[in-house]
Amino acid sequence: MVVNKTEAIIGRIVLVLVLILTLLPLAGMLSGALQPADRIPDGFSWPSDPQWGNFAVAFRTAHVWELLGSSTLIVLGVVPLSLLLSTKDTTSVIFSCTKGLVSILAARLVQEGLLDYQTPVATYWPEFAAEGKEKITVADLLAHRSGLSAPRDLLCVEDVIDWDVVTSRLAAQRPLWSTGQGHAYHALTHGWLAGEVIRRITGQTVGQYFDELIAAPLRADAWIGLPHGAGHRVAHLQVGSSLTELVAQQAAARGADEVDWSERAITLGNAFPPELVDATGGFNDPRVQAAELPGAGGIASARALASIWSSTVVETDGVRLLHADTVADAIRPQTEGTPVFGGQPPFPRWGMGFQLPSLAREFLGASSFGHDGAGGQVAFADATHQVGFAFLTNLMEAGDDHRATAIVDELRRILGKSARV
Repeated sequence: MVVNKTEAIIGRIVLVLVLILTLLPLAGMLSGALQPADRIPDGFSWPSDPQWGNFAVAFRTAHVWELLGSSTLIVLGVVPLSLLLSTKDTTSVIFSCTKGLVSILAARLVQEGLLDYQTPVATYWPEFAAEGKEKITVADLLAHRSGLSAPRDLLCVEDVIDWDVVTSRLAAQRPLWSTGQGHAYHALTHGWLAGEVIRRITGQTVGQYFDELIAAPLRADAWIGLPHGAGHRVAHLQVGSSLTELVAQQAAARGADEVDWSERAITLGNAFPPELVDATGGFNDPRVQAAELPGAGGIASARALASIWSSTVVETDGVRLLHADTVADAIRPQTEGTPVFGGQPPFPRWGMGFQLPSLAREFLGASSFGHDGAGGQVAFADATHQVGFAFLTNLMEAGDDHRATAIVDELRRILGKSARV
């Protein structure tokens, strides 16, 4: 395998993309060094089909060529086709893409007969029945209907890195709305809620179970709880201008004395800034990265994340995580429409924790499932095309961020079979 590296780091922003596609073989292997330019570098070529040239244009539109540092790009002409665009060992916080990984764990427990989506959570976690929550099901929990999208009590960083503190408070909390009366995005609490159910069933923390079931068999650089000594491999997160502007607009629109439950779902009170990161805090804090925060704290390389999603729909590196019928059950729509706390459409759709295609996040088509993440992260699988996809960036933007969308749109066009939602 030929790998050419650039001689100098081009920029500080690391932007990584991996596609793992099961397609017809492409002849030969193509590789080339990335350079900051308004053109594909000299000596580099895409597969002979001219459509892949348009795919390269989508990369440039997403500013991939301009933002990458010392990097490699490899196209392998074998099945599966792997397209890698990243620094060699770079990993990054994947934010809510972590929810997708936890949903894979839950689906696997269903597949093994150890978990039932329609069973009350209290069957697995008796303390959860407090304050009238005895009828809330695992499906409610995974599909953002449990009424625990934010803590009533203000939490600090020291609280959120202590698993027992957060899970015990959520178990004791009265829901923010009545069971069956709606949904709201559980931006961070989703991970503790689903993760505690997993812990009660397996006897392992969610990070341990993830490593045993997924990361270790796939030899994937992915963790829920960064191991000691790996911090140097994690890209530093930076807040982009669009995210700064959005947070400022939301703060200006907020009443002085009202509780903004959607904002608290992100900050947990005093644990995180509304942007989720600052220069040294939030998800840049080594303590947070080392803790198991399965709602948003996963860390992975793009290659690892795409491999994981690929393995949910097709054997990848000898691993097939989910059966087809397991996937079909897990991606039946559970939640969509306007949340209880309002918001601006378009709104996402969810199955059993998995984000489904919607106008808010279009994947490849109806058989796609995955999860996006704060700042521009996107990861998913597509059963029809047997695709695992991951796009990661440490430059966090918001609003009309088309970086990943442009690449997915072009991939959809090339594959040519999945209609837009």
